Amino acid sequence: MDDLEKAILLASDSPAAASASPAVREEALAFCARARDESPPSSLLRLCLSGLASSPHAHVHFWCLQSLHDALLRRRLALPDDLALLRSSLLSLASASNAASPPFLRNKLAQLIALLVRLDYPHVYPSYFLDLLPPSPPQSGPADMFARVLISLDDDLLSQDYPRNADEAADAGRVKDAMRAQCVPQIALHWHDAAVSLRAADPATAAVALDAARRCISWIDVALVANDVFVPLLFDIALSPGSAAPLAAAAVGCLSAVAAKRMDARAKVALLRSLLSAQQGLGSPDSGLKMATLVTTYAAEALECYRKLGPSDTDGTVALEMLEEVLPAVFSAAESSEEEEVDSGSVLEFLAGYVSTMKAPSDKQLGHLGRILEVVRQQMSYDPVYREHLDVPDKIGKEEEDLMAEQRKDLVALFRNICRVAPSATQQFIRGLMVTALSSAEATVEDVEVTLALFYRLGETVGEEEIRTGSGLLGELVPMLLSARFSCHTHRIVALVYLETVTRYIKFMQENVQYVPHLLAAYLDERGIHHQNSHVSRRAGYLFMKAVKLLKARLVPYLDTILQSLEDVLGQFTAMDWGNKDAKFSSSEDGSQVFEAVGLLIGIEEVSPEKQVQCLTALLNPLCHQIESLVMGAKAQGLEESSPRAMSLQQIVVALNMLTKGFNERLVMVSRPTIGVMFKKTLDVVLQVLISFPNMRSLRSKVISFLHRMIEILGISVLPCIPVALRQLLVNNEAKDMVDFLVLINQIISKFNSSASGILEDVFPTIASRLSVILSQDAFSTGPASNTEEMRELQELQRTLYTFLHAMVTHDLSTILLAPTCRQYLETIMQLLLFTSCSHKDILLRKACVQIFVQLIKDWCTTSKVDDKLPGFRVFMIGKFATGCCLYSVLDKSFDLRDANSLVLFGEIVMAQKIMYERFREDFVVNFVVKDLPEAHCPPDLAEQYYQKLQGNDIKAFRSFYQSLIEKIRQQQNGSLVFR
Repeated sequence: MDDLEKAILLASDSPAAASASPAVREEALAFCARARDESPPSSLLRLCLSGLASSPHAHVHFWCLQSLHDALLRRRLALPDDLALLRSSLLSLASASNAASPPFLRNKLAQLIALLVRLDYPHVYPSYFLDLLPPSPPQSGPADMFARVLISLDDDLLSQDYPRNADEAADAGRVKDAMRAQCVPQIALHWHDAAVSLRAADPATAAVALDAARRCISWIDVALVANDVFVPLLFDIALSPGSAAPLAAAAVGCLSAVAAKRMDARAKVALLRSLLSAQQGLGSPDSGLKMATLVTTYAAEALECYRKLGPSDTDGTVALEMLEEVLPAVFSAAESSEEEEVDSGSVLEFLAGYVSTMKAPSDKQLGHLGRILEVVRQQMSYDPVYREHLDVPDKIGKEEEDLMAEQRKDLVALFRNICRVAPSATQQFIRGLMVTALSSAEATVEDVEVTLALFYRLGETVGEEEIRTGSGLLGELVPMLLSARFSCHTHRIVALVYLETVTRYIKFMQENVQYVPHLLAAYLDERGIHHQNSHVSRRAGYLFMKAVKLLKARLVPYLDTILQSLEDVLGQFTAMDWGNKDAKFSSSEDGSQVFEAVGLLIGIEEVSPEKQVQCLTALLNPLCHQIESLVMGAKAQGLEESSPRAMSLQQIVVALNMLTKGFNERLVMVSRPTIGVMFKKTLDVVLQVLISFPNMRSLRSKVISFLHRMIEILGISVLPCIPVALRQLLVNNEAKDMVDFLVLINQIISKFNSSASGILEDVFPTIASRLSVILSQDAFSTGPASNTEEMRELQELQRTLYTFLHAMVTHDLSTILLAPTCRQYLETIMQLLLFTSCSHKDILLRKACVQIFVQLIKDWCTTSKVDDKLPGFRVFMIGKFATGCCLYSVLDKSFDLRDANSLVLFGEIVMAQKIMYERFREDFVVNFVVKDLPEAHCPPDLAEQYYQKLQGNDIKAFRSFYQSLIEKIRQQQNGSLVFR
């Protein structure tokens, strides 16, 4: 034992270990492990008991108790004599327990005894609790030890708050049943005596005893605690100013456990009534502050009784009356600043349940709803300590915003329910908050922010028609909001929620146009786009753009005012010193929403042609001149991707792109062609960026976006510009670049159809040669390597390529593939399409490829071979596509005929067979019906039926038959066929 004691001390955090070398400590740990794991169980037992009896060191005692616990848990200690010795020794230690011994030792001893109880009680040793129960009057040491045993037993076995397996549940039931039959009344009397005799002498031990009682109330006879003796004592301890805080909290916990006791609803009403009788002031605000857990539990249980029994039942009415009586205490608890004393989640859950029971609130209930709204407002408010962090926002501020967003979810749900139940009262509450916020120069950031946040949420609960007409108090509240200028408006979170709230109620201006100037001011002055915080000004630009989309025509009379207000913002793209290498820029999208808003506004027909030209001239000319200047300077001095000049060019192109979103092709090219000429000149300038810097990818993507817009609004007139752009876009392309390029080409095809044939014939050879290298079958790996960024880009390019080919053949452009400059790539394209249609894992891509083949058959083949536009294509389709795709790919078990997408593909494959039969006739029949089907072991009678269905006009019947044919062949082969 002496050696073991030394080893334990060296292996622990004792003073002896502090001076020991790591090697010595490692050796000590190994020695302790061998003593614990390699000693015979009986020897280990006696070794540990010796250590507990003789060693003066707490670390040694803990090691001995832990080793015994592990051995008992692993059933290494199994001999009856060993267990009897362990039991008697531990019970002796518990009875002699000194309250001054370290808590970690008392807890470990209690845990070990609790494990013995689980294993032995009551069948082996029925008197555990009677032996442990301290004599009356209880003394601190034994009372503390007994409580810790009960608490450990609850933690490790009895409590239903933790998941238990079947064996643990059975053991828990056995122990509870035996305790109820044998000793629970004595234990309950001990709890009372311990609380009485130790509340002043040793309040900590009294608190532990009551905590043990709280844990047991859920499964013992509640009358043992809920009686005329125990309940008044608990209330006295909970409310007495002289009670220590942990003891008072333990008493409240016991009372809460009594209130939460599961039982029949009528019995619960009687129990709750008895608690109310024992403490007449339970519903007072003072009780809410001192007994928050109890009043919340009490209210929730009374509410549940009312729900179960209903308002027509006498006990249900009583339950509602008791609930109403304690509500002031609940509100007091909810509004308390002592967060550690109040479970806000439980309070909120109760309040939500209470509101959900209301249909047509009485005057008294409306008063309660006002208090609940105040609770919501309070709990949705930020802590002022984070005020500066939220204004920046820094890391702390962002974390607090995220935390508050999560915290507000349930609060917002409660607020919505109150809006539904009592809309007028809610609007009146918001009005009061707004008046207070506007009339007080001392209104804090937090108060104003939560007022606006609630006003915003109110807008989610009222209909669009109510907002438009200003029903209720909205006709007063919205104008009040529009003219609001809070003293703390410079703070970021106030300015942001203000703008969001204004936008929420923007439909009000559709009916109340007299407030449009106030709305514009909110967006355009220092509260919005001209706010000192860049986060706010950017958000204001976006929200202003949304407002313009909704109000367009109503804003036309204020066009000059708007442009004048935005003059500095619109001019920032041409006024900055972009040659300054030290200049700092944010996103190239910054400020672009303002250009989109202006474009949306001046692009409507209500604006006169002269005004449109005037506005566009003022906007386009400076931006185009700036582009020309920057391109010239960059050519002379060079251009780097992240340089100020490159950033400037990006921002200007984005601004021009956004500006065009307000215009459409009919207006630009038909109604007001002068505007079309202006945009065409702008396109010529922007394309100089692409021509000058084709390898600058960030710039190229912005120019492509602009080109997309020009194709949409300039229509056929843009075609002469496209070849120049396409040639530059094919310089040094990677997979991602080719995706962007093909998306542009697809737009050109969809927009111009056969008018784009010359352009496509010109660029197709370059596209085909580039893609044949990038998209070779070897480029696609499987397994983990297929999940790389590079592989995902290749897969995206592959999908875009098939979209491109599909667009070509469905827009009468398949003849381009037959052009002399393009025909050399046909073999590669056909093999790629065949491979994909037969075996690609993406069913939708397979469908697209089948559709491409079907369209090519229609375009290139007739019923006569001599008229085929591509010699050999008919043979390829019959010998490769029909056999590989139409038969063997669907016979493969990987083709899931229960999958919806696969069935759509199957339908396309069936249609392909019909088209091949119509165009190829006997050639198809000989190859597919006479040769392929028999080779796939199709019975002759089914092959004959297939031929008959193929000749018919009922495509649905043919499809149904072919599906059953495939299923029959699969069953017949039973997996023996090796599919191609």
